[in-house]
Amino acid sequence: MKRYLILEDGSVFAGEGFGAPTVTTGEIVFNTGMSGYQETITDQSYNGQIIAFTYPLIGNAGINRDDYESINPTTKGVVVREVARVTGNWRSQMSLDDFLRRKKIPGIAGIDTRALTRILREAGTMKASIVDAADDHAFDQLRALVLPKNQVAQVATTKAFPAPGTGKNVAVIDFGLKHSILRELSRRECNLTILPPTITAAEILDLNPDGVMLTNGPGDPKDVPGALDMIRGIQGKIPLFGICLGHQLFALANGADTFKMKYGHRGFNHPVREIATGRIDFTSQNHGYAVDPASIDPDVLLVTHEEINDHTVEGLRHRLYPAFSVQFHPDAAPGPHDADHLFDEFMEMMEENARKGAAHA
Repeated sequence: MKRYLILEDGSVFAGEGFGAPTVTTGEIVFNTGMSGYQETITDQSYNGQIIAFTYPLIGNAGINRDDYESINPTTKGVVVREVARVTGNWRSQMSLDDFLRRKKIPGIAGIDTRALTRILREAGTMKASIVDAADDHAFDQLRALVLPKNQVAQVATTKAFPAPGTGKNVAVIDFGLKHSILRELSRRECNLTILPPTITAAEILDLNPDGVMLTNGPGDPKDVPGALDMIRGIQGKIPLFGICLGHQLFALANGADTFKMKYGHRGFNHPVREIATGRIDFTSQNHGYAVDPASIDPDVLLVTHEEINDHTVEGLRHRLYPAFSVQFHPDAAPGPHDADHLFDEFMEMMEENARKGAAHA
C-alpha cells in the first residue's frame, strides 16, 4: 500500500504503509535508539507525535507482554527504513504491524530516515502527516493543524489508584508516567499511590507519604501551571524526586525557566556527567524541552548533572530541602541502567527524612 510522509516545509517521502490504514498528523521527532521500539511507542511522552526511528530495521523482536510503558499508546505514527515482517524472539506475541493495527496507529516504511533526520536536525521538529496522496489538500490540512496544548490532561489518570507494597509510602504524581518508574519503585518494595496531576499539596499531605515522585509526561511544562503550587506546597515537607517533565516542573516551581529545544533528546545513548564526581552515565532520554541554565537561582537550586554533548541541564537539587530531579530516565526502559542508582538515593533520602522526624518527635 503506497503511502506518503509529508512535512510542513514541503518535503515528501514515498513509502509503503503498514500498521493501521489511516491518515495521521502530528509533530514529527526522531529517536536514535537501536532497540526498545515497544517501550518507545507506548511511552506517553510521545503523545501527539510521529516517531521516526533512525535505526534501519525496526520490529524484529515483535511485541511482548512485558515491555509496555502504557496500555493504550497515544503516539500518532511510526516511520522506519525497514519494518521486520518476521519475528523470532521467544517472548513475541505479535508483530509490530499487528500491534499498530490493533492500536490504530499508522506506519510507513521504506523512508530514507537518514535524509529525514538531517532535515529535522537542521530545521527542527515540525508538523508532519502520513497520507495516501501528497497533494495540495494534504498540505493544506497539515499546515492548518494546531498542535495540542496541555497534553498531560490527555494521558494522565483522573482518579487515584494503588499499587500495593510493604515498604515506603510513595505518592506518584502521574503526568503521563511510564510503567518502568512504577516497576523500579516496586522493586524497592514501595507502597505506591498513583495520583492525578490535578492533586493539591494539601491532599498529598493528608496521605502522609514518605516521598513524592513527579513523573515524566508529554508536552510543554508551562501547560501544567497548577502543578507548580503543588510542588511548592510539598517540598521541604516531604522528600521529592522528579523525572523528565517532573524535573522541568520542579525547576519552574523554584523560579527557573524552560525552553523548547530545536529537536530534543530522544534515544538511549546520551552521555550525562555528574558534576560533583565526574561520573559519566549513558542515559535514556525523551524530551523536547529543557531548563534554561541562565534562569537558575544558585541560592535555591544546584545543577547536579549536565549533558556532555550540548551541556543542557540534566539534574537539579534543592539547596535547602530533600528534593532533586533529573531530565533523563533512570528507569531505563528502554536503555542503559547506568543511572538506576538514583532510585536508591531517593530511598535513602526518605530514610534520612524519617530519622530526622523521629529525632524531633
